Amino acid sequence: MSMNRIKLETGAVRVPFTTGMTGEEADGRAVKKASDRIRRITGAVPENLRVARKSIDARRGEISFVYTVYGEIEADGKRVSKILRSAEESGEIRIHSDPVLEPKRGDRPLNFRPVIVGFGPAGMFAGLLLASEGYSPLILERGGSVEERTAAVERFIRDGILDPECNVQFGAGGAGTFSDGKLTTRISDPLTAWVMQTLRTLGAPDDILYKSKPHIGTDVLRQVVKNADAKIRSMGGEIRYHAAARGIGNGRLTACGEQIPYDALILAVGHSARDTVGELIASGFAVEAKPFSVGVRAEHLQKDIDEALFHEHAGDPSLGRGEYQLSYRRGDRGCYTFCMCPGGVVVPSASEEGGVVTNGMSERARDGVNANAAVCVSVHPSDFGGSPLEAIAFQRELERRAFEAGGRTYAAPFQTVGDLMEGKSGSDWGRIVPTYRNGAVVPADFGTLLPPFAVEMLREGLADFGRKLKGYDRADVPLTGIETRTSSPVRILRGEDGRAVGRAAEGIYPCGEGAGYAGGIVSAAVDGVRTALKLMEAYRPAEQV
Repeated sequence: MSMNRIKLETGAVRVPFTTGMTGEEADGRAVKKASDRIRRITGAVPENLRVARKSIDARRGEISFVYTVYGEIEADGKRVSKILRSAEESGEIRIHSDPVLEPKRGDRPLNFRPVIVGFGPAGMFAGLLLASEGYSPLILERGGSVEERTAAVERFIRDGILDPECNVQFGAGGAGTFSDGKLTTRISDPLTAWVMQTLRTLGAPDDILYKSKPHIGTDVLRQVVKNADAKIRSMGGEIRYHAAARGIGNGRLTACGEQIPYDALILAVGHSARDTVGELIASGFAVEAKPFSVGVRAEHLQKDIDEALFHEHAGDPSLGRGEYQLSYRRGDRGCYTFCMCPGGVVVPSASEEGGVVTNGMSERARDGVNANAAVCVSVHPSDFGGSPLEAIAFQRELERRAFEAGGRTYAAPFQTVGDLMEGKSGSDWGRIVPTYRNGAVVPADFGTLLPPFAVEMLREGLADFGRKLKGYDRADVPLTGIETRTSSPVRILRGEDGRAVGRAAEGIYPCGEGAGYAGGIVSAAVDGVRTALKLMEAYRPAEQV
């Protein structure tokens, strides 16, 4: 009788947390439970068991570790398949498949190497795949290298001197380089596992492969980006920094005074490349406005968040720093937390002169005193007129108001939750010190800076969050703003073949967050890979002509 090796993964395996339990002990108990379950269902002894996913469930005051475990069995395939079908219906175990990339190459020859505009997650992963397949891409990034960006961001934080071309938004790795390096995603795509494994080979920590809320940390992510740069170059690709692409369309563009022709171009600009979007609209590309969000950054003491989630177990090393995700909805309007950074800081994220923008950032250790998260309210096209240029103008106006309220020095306006609720201005912080630019904040009234619908929803949302997470809406919690860059306000339309729509758009493949097709590091990277696959389906490398 022939035997087959079958890869399996379990449904949820729960291990109740007990005081003093180490992470390794919890992992061992989960693997033992998974082994017993697989053996009970299949009758076979599982091999190569490993943790595939791990999360913490702290709901209802009871803390448990929740696992998915991978394993393999050798058994008669016909007999086991019948058992597995019934097991999958109950959710106890499932068949597991490893991610496999199988690029297909088109017949149409490339006369020029493919060009990628933007070296954020989408452009980076498109570049990694194209370079590995012999396409020798040329990548143009308007910002600087990791080292140059780090110096520019540190100067901005310290002195309030903004470089509009090299900042938190523009440069190697995109906006994600100066964030928590969060890899949590809501998309369900088989390419996600391939992206995560690739990040691991580039130097990301092992635990990103199994944690339910993986993160790299901005300090480690900078090295990952540098390694991606080196990898692409080693495989024949070229990356040019300080190379803003202008006049894109009709098979050519200009960068650094040089005219560059292309047959195929991947447009992977980030959500802050407003000038590029304006040029595309003027050239006849089909671009539409899409919903986005605006709001503020809320800061709490990390120990308060830990206590609200873990109660008497707060501070236990095996539980780590507490994280949350909260949402509130009334009608078609939502208020939600976004980009929660345990032990992090609020980082100045302007990319245009005369505007203040906030974001969050954590390092790998997440050992800062404060936790922060964006508290955002959904914005619909009907709120700003409906066109893509009006969407951008809406964001810019809020950023300009924040700049004025901060004294035109890139200090940020702030207000406590208590004063926001009561409509007061002139807040001062107490036990929670705002971290934006080391405390470069100015008391203000968000009731006059944000649209009335946003202020109303912030008040309702914060009150609701306080009911869900004790202390979230404490009166002394500082709010810093403005948060406007949660996602792109526009979408650059593309067809089923991945190509842009409109005159002058021949051979252009929009992708990633700036094009309106992603909302974070992983989803942008996945979209970059998928777009590169589309390009390869249409063309073969120039060197094979």
